[in-house]
Amino acid sequence: MPFNNVIGRSDVAGVIPISTSNELLGGTAQSSYTMRMARKLRNMSAYEERLPVLSALATAYFPGGDLGTVQTSEVNWADVTIIAEDLAVVVPISKNVLADGSIPIWDEVKPELVTAAGAAIDAAILYGTNKPSTWPTAIITAALAASHNVSLAGFPDLYGALLGTGGVFSKIEEDGYQVSGCMAHLTMKSAMRDTRDSAGHPIFNADPSKAGSYMLDGVPCYFPITGITNTTQKIICGDWNQLVYSMRQDVNFEVFTEGVIQDASGKIIYNLLQQRMAAIMLTMRLGFAVPNVINRVNPTLATRYPFAYLIA
Repeated sequence: MPFNNVIGRSDVAGVIPISTSNELLGGTAQSSYTMRMARKLRNMSAYEERLPVLSALATAYFPGGDLGTVQTSEVNWADVTIIAEDLAVVVPISKNVLADGSIPIWDEVKPELVTAAGAAIDAAILYGTNKPSTWPTAIITAALAASHNVSLAGFPDLYGALLGTGGVFSKIEEDGYQVSGCMAHLTMKSAMRDTRDSAGHPIFNADPSKAGSYMLDGVPCYFPITGITNTTQKIICGDWNQLVYSMRQDVNFEVFTEGVIQDASGKIIYNLLQQRMAAIMLTMRLGFAVPNVINRVNPTLATRYPFAYLIA
């Protein structure tokens, strides 16, 4: 991991105004496609919180006749844990670069920090990349465990692989969930534009009311430009309401002019005071969960999951 990156004189300079955490949080939520599609819970009041979710459903009975005996049923709940973890990044810069620059550096740096935070959240939740060990299994890994991976090679065309029997959508629907959105690699855009249903109609449509919005079987389909998707799992679909996240600490932005920046071994890379530097730190704390609540279509936890994906 890099510890010696720094903005130099040639990289742009200016001043560092302090922005509000609400603005940054909103920007991060837009940069993160998973946060954009997922359901936000109330903010966490502690490092760890438990969400009660249904683990057993009630059963009703016909008592049989006027004097038939009414049977009993129970409804059980189990806890799903959300644990908040830190996400942070530091950008050091020379004070001389700040003083001599002609453009506001924060106006340039802020979008990059926001995009970086969003991409890190997406990569961790979807693929497990640098995922904290306390967070639940990544979506791709959990979908694979539930046999929710669909191979394009097993179908005559893309239409069948996505929307046909045994396709990506059907994997989710067979488990009692409704697909609410999809996330695909950019290369899938042209592939889906070329795909028609049995009547010759395109399966992939642009939403005329929203520029740049695309629909697949009536649900939105996003094509992240942050580099988080890949050509192995070409498209991820699911009931995104089942993915929940909660903030423990909103986005915080701080500027430091004293202190040191160390690498993982403890070696000092920059001494802000002696090297006349400043450092911008962006921090936030959040957690996520996929409760995968029991339902009457598929009550078996091991095979039930609200996401599925397509592989080449």
